[in-house]
Amino acid sequence: MQAHSNPVQALLIVEDNRDIAGLVALHLRDAGYAVRLAHDGREGLCCAQATAFDLILLDLMLPGIDGIDICRQLRQQQNNTPILMLTARSTEVDRVLGLNVGADDYLTKPFSIHELLARVKAILRRVQVSRDNLHLETSRDDNLRVGEIEINRQGRSVKKAGTLIDLTVREFELLLHFAVHPGRVYSRAQLLDNVWGHGHDGYEHTVNSHINRLRAKIEPDPANPRYILTVWGVGYKFTEAVAAS
Repeated sequence: MQAHSNPVQALLIVEDNRDIAGLVALHLRDAGYAVRLAHDGREGLCCAQATAFDLILLDLMLPGIDGIDICRQLRQQQNNTPILMLTARSTEVDRVLGLNVGADDYLTKPFSIHELLARVKAILRRVQVSRDNLHLETSRDDNLRVGEIEINRQGRSVKKAGTLIDLTVREFELLLHFAVHPGRVYSRAQLLDNVWGHGHDGYEHTVNSHINRLRAKIEPDPANPRYILTVWGVGYKFTEAVAAS
């Protein structure tokens, strides 16, 4: 009964292979999601710009505009809807390229429907848990400050030296996770579990890519970071000089 009280989550599938798109849409609808389909890049971009979705499943290779350009344009337009990239290309370069332009996760074809559903649920669950946690926090704990960085948890916003920084959903969750655990060292696998909601072999590059993007946005000198520090041979940690207000 409780599940029916929640609003139906809306997903956009941008996939030019109509058989794959139809099969994925069928299973997602059976799982209780509202699904909209777009079969080329331009149509997909227009849909994503015109309508608010909870998640976009985006094929990399598309006619018109490819998935990389769609993802890049949405992020440049401050559209931070979570994006799960779907592609038949599986090289490390392709994976990192998709993540570097702002995709939240990456799934290589052929994939099982079970894995796709698990990945979709994990992304949506992380977003919802983050929102729920924010509602439970008291107002005095809304802000975290360290150096020039100010994190507003309730507003899900970040400022650097007073200037608002545009972060994706995943980048914000990663930064907040670090900031509320200053000085604690996390391996890439632990960050996948804690921030992405799932851990799986071979996806440590996902963490690396997001940390590199985050450093480029918040660090005065990304090559010599002050906030997100590398602990060689182990993982990453956030500087301990964090103050709550």
